Amino acid sequence: MWGEALLVTLILIGILGRSNIIATAACILLVLKLFNLHQFFPVLERRGLELGLLFLTISVLVPFATGQVSIKDISNSFITISGILAILGGAIATYMNGQGLNLLKMDPELMVGLVVGSIIGIVFFRGIPVGPLMAAGITALFVNIIKLFK
Repeated sequence: MWGEALLVTLILIGILGRSNIIATAACILLVLKLFNLHQFFPVLERRGLELGLLFLTISVLVPFATGQVSIKDISNSFITISGILAILGGAIATYMNGQGLNLLKMDPELMVGLVVGSIIGIVFFRGIPVGPLMAAGITALFVNIIKLFK
């Protein structure tokens, strides 16, 4: 019963906070729960992130597939300041994602805090949930900074 109440609460928070993603995700999970389709939960938990990242990557690569990105655009990313910074940002982000994955392997209960923080970020700051790995990576950075001062 607690799970259903929490999902309904998330639906309401999503609607009130104008976050269709939170509301839709909570609705889908509530429907699966109410129709007793619990067998899908482990698959969603294990592969949902990969599937979400797959669709996110597909959406980012569509301009390449449609020809909207030219060779000139690609080469500019190596010769302009913003392009070089974008490459650097991508490299740092993927490194931090790896650090986040390592942190979650050592301390998996942190996922609860990451989810709560993501919901707060979505609802109150109009953020976009691109994945818990970046949030875990930032958390790993914070943890390492705190360890430096201990």
